[in-house]
Amino acid sequence: MASPSPRAPLAERVEELLAVGGPLPIVAAGDPVLRTGTERYDGQLDPALLARFVEALRLTMRAAPGVGLAAPQVGVELRIAVIEDPAPVPQEVRLARGRVPQPFRVLVNPAYRPVGSGRVAFFEGCLSVPGWQAVVARPAEVRLTGEDESGRALDEEFGGWPARIVQHETDHLDGLLYLDRAELRSLSANETVARRWAQPTPQEAARALGFGLP
Repeated sequence: MASPSPRAPLAERVEELLAVGGPLPIVAAGDPVLRTGTERYDGQLDPALLARFVEALRLTMRAAPGVGLAAPQVGVELRIAVIEDPAPVPQEVRLARGRVPQPFRVLVNPAYRPVGSGRVAFFEGCLSVPGWQAVVARPAEVRLTGEDESGRALDEEFGGWPARIVQHETDHLDGLLYLDRAELRSLSANETVARRWAQPTPQEAARALGFGLP
């Protein structure tokens, strides 16, 4: 399908995007919409259209599948993202990465800041960079502020894998990809990660590929 015209009013473009139904096309790296940042959400979509857009983000995220999706990843430069993680991983991985289930939630105008000085590094991928993963060192705990889709204030601390998810999705809203923060010597095809670097932590990959960990 043709992308909605970037010159059309934002609400009109979202209506065009949703008109086809089903999961939305995910924008791949190289598209400027992933690099230009986003507008703060301030009622640009009426409540009914916002609800439809959020539902489309949820459908698209689940179909991909992924654990988060930001509005720029479907071509919409609004400061909105969704996250959800059923965390279907072995106990060894759960413990090493702090990966615990996260219910579906909507992040509107989110921002984060580190809590403490701890940093952790793991392989990370992105729906907009299909086929690849790289190790990213991020703050181990963050404080997330913003609102939900109903305008209720969010002010919550996240640790473990949920902290990584909210950082990754909020970065999208600032025009950042995970590769901007990655250890590029770790860049690996998904097949290589599955075959060689499937351990709960990237320590073996760091030794073999020659990069540092925090």
